[in-house]
Amino acid sequence: MDSMRAARLHVPGGDFQIDEIPRPQPEGMDVVVQIKAAGVVPNLRNVMNNYGERAYLTVPDLPAIYGLDAAGVVVATGREVTGITVGERVYINPGRSCGSCDDCRRGEAINCPAYTFQGYFGFGPGSRDIYQRYPYGGFCEFATAPAAGLVKLPDAVSFEAASRFGYLGTAYSALRKAGIRAGSSVLINGATGTLGVGAVLLARAMGATRILCVARKRPLLERLQAIDPQRIRICPEHGAELAAWARGETAGAGVDAVIDTLGPTADSQAMLEAIEALRRGGKLVNVGGMSMPLTVNMHHLMCVQKSLIGSLWFTVGEGQEMADLAAAGLLDLSVFDHQVFELDQVNDALKLAEQRSGGFINVVIKQ
Repeated sequence: MDSMRAARLHVPGGDFQIDEIPRPQPEGMDVVVQIKAAGVVPNLRNVMNNYGERAYLTVPDLPAIYGLDAAGVVVATGREVTGITVGERVYINPGRSCGSCDDCRRGEAINCPAYTFQGYFGFGPGSRDIYQRYPYGGFCEFATAPAAGLVKLPDAVSFEAASRFGYLGTAYSALRKAGIRAGSSVLINGATGTLGVGAVLLARAMGATRILCVARKRPLLERLQAIDPQRIRICPEHGAELAAWARGETAGAGVDAVIDTLGPTADSQAMLEAIEALRRGGKLVNVGGMSMPLTVNMHHLMCVQKSLIGSLWFTVGEGQEMADLAAAGLLDLSVFDHQVFELDQVNDALKLAEQRSGGFINVVIKQ
């Protein structure tokens, strides 16, 4: 085949339309993946509106193919590719960097000034060059990706589950930065959201023995606890004193870590209360992007050695570790309710994702 179908955005904030475009060919260290499933991000429309005077991120030129989390089968490889073969099931980690700046050469690609999410948005002007090389998001039939950007999928991970790896990987990287291991205690702020559910599942897979879940949606909290009632504890009714509850669940010490998944418009007081729930030496890792001003007593944080950490995305290696946890039966991905749409239903899929019905729902474009 010389062509493929792609859902492309032609007008800022408009609907996707299905176009017939040339099918990509691999070059050098790149591969071509036949897309089997792609996740639909609830925040996608805000990115689609991010053109002209409203721009605050670097987005691809229109018409553009979006779709952040894609998984499929390798169907072609460039001449320089080794270690990846045709027929392998893979997840495309969409994080792209320039490859040659100081941060890239240090092995810290996520800190690259041109860091870019293929099929989503970038963090600097250098992202435009990356879009030229990798213009294919997940809402198309075939996409190119660097061989080094692939996570190999075991049979235990379906393509639908792999399309959730963006949120799962973000949570996993945060948990690793927080030092979660066997015997740890962790509080998940916003536990019933898309990031929060993944953080709970991964903390359990990593051996945390006390997983405290905080959220407002009681039925979803109870569903979380039912996964592992011995280790997963849910907060009392909304309004309870968070730090006192956390200390009561940890023999008076407080939790080793907090993973804060609350979004940009969340009240900063919720994060301040979570900081108080930490034990001496504890770490709060923020992945939700709460953007309200936060006033903290730095002298107190110094004296008790508490840390506040921002964490963005995850590496390919961390993605492979998640796949290995699933293959070993430690990470249970069966809890997700996959809502599956065809490529020509992408606009309907986005409307459903925007309802934000909780972190168990996974909206997927399947091909």
